[in-house]
Amino acid sequence: MKPWTGRLLAAAVIVAAGVAGLWFGQRPEPDAAPTVDGRARLEQMKLADARGQPMPFSDWRGKLLVVNFWATWCAPCREEMPLFSRMAGKYAAQGVQFVGISIDNADNVRAFQQQTPVDYPLLIGGADAIQLSADLGNAQQAMPFTVIVGRDGRILERKLGTYKEAELAALLARHAG
Repeated sequence: MKPWTGRLLAAAVIVAAGVAGLWFGQRPEPDAAPTVDGRARLEQMKLADARGQPMPFSDWRGKLLVVNFWATWCAPCREEMPLFSRMAGKYAAQGVQFVGISIDNADNVRAFQQQTPVDYPLLIGGADAIQLSADLGNAQQAMPFTVIVGRDGRILERKLGTYKEAELAALLARHAG
């Protein structure tokens, strides 16, 4: 077996266990402080969308970023995405940018987008996205995991699990102003 195949398999097992915990009602909170500057780590990543188009995070400097780590096979992730689409449209004029980082491959994300239109960029992070989420405070490496990064690059909020609409609206109203 190739070395990267084993790492990808191990990462998938870890993520699946975390998602199973979320699915069955356990809502662990992120319990690790971010190990790096949020925006700096994101800007170092070279991520593309499902069509292979590079989408540099530097294009979103000065915006409030809502970065969601997800996968097409993660039921809570898929359930949360319509809310994120609505909020992306509602808060865009206030400088809020939603971004999804999938641990999936581009083919799976393209198929998902055909079934479920999403009004914000979906980037392909692959196995590197799992480590990035851990670096940003997701010690369980489970999904969905969302980080809100301030206009100055500081991590303002982290959440493991799904957002409710009122909760997310209150956070965006507080931080977008």
